[in-house]
Amino acid sequence: MTNPPDPRAARTRERLRQALLAECAERPLAEVGVAALVRRAGVGRATFYVHYADLEALAVDACAGVVRDAVDALHAWRGVPDPEQPPPALVDFFTGLTPHATLYRALLRPGGGGPLGLVLHTDLRERSRTERALAGAAEPDVVASAVAAAFAGVLADWLHGLIDASPERTAHLAWRLLIALHRTPGL
Repeated sequence: MTNPPDPRAARTRERLRQALLAECAERPLAEVGVAALVRRAGVGRATFYVHYADLEALAVDACAGVVRDAVDALHAWRGVPDPEQPPPALVDFFTGLTPHATLYRALLRPGGGGPLGLVLHTDLRERSRTERALAGAAEPDVVASAVAAAFAGVLADWLHGLIDASPERTAHLAWRLLIALHRTPGL
């Protein structure tokens, strides 16, 4: 039997996440200090370290929502997917990244690496593998790995300006790429 989560700890983590997002709206993550962050959050420095090892761990936690949104957006369809029309949730996902794009770039390296890239790859791979296995599709592990790597790479490269396209166009191109991976003959 496990104890239910402490609501006070959840509130403290939420205050720290919101304070980090507010700080990062004013300056890059590399310029944010723990002192300013805890002052903004209204908590003590020791409290910060009870919940997070460092600012990067807090930043990844604060951005975890974008990972969930990405995974959900890629799976926001039913039936047979239309390769010419991405799910509206995927377009909304790309267009909604702008307010914290600088923070995402700090955590998601070109090519899809970095601490946020690892979380995105892990979550997306597991969701894709599970859905492919449930559907009885061939090679769920291989296709799920390819989907996760391709999407994380496209997202990261777009955020870093290596793909010159609007959010809507990027969503469309990423969607077509992922559909093609799922439909690769022999897989």
